[in-house]
Amino acid sequence: MTRKLVSKKELKSIYGVPYSFAHIARLETAGQFPPRVRLGACRVAWVAEEVETWIEEKVANRAQTSPS
Repeated sequence: MTRKLVSKKELKSIYGVPYSFAHIARLETAGQFPPRVRLGACRVAWVAEEVETWIEEKVANRAQTSPS
């Protein structure tokens, strides 16, 4: 199985995640965003499938949280 990794730049450009890098780090710490994969001393990425699942969950939850 091949896993695709997503860079910080791709989170915004491809997946449309509108958060700053600092906010993503806060969400990760709180367990509300997929954890990063450390590739090197100054490079991180995220597993694309996990990011896609996170987005799908946000879309699915909008029906539950939208005002009546």
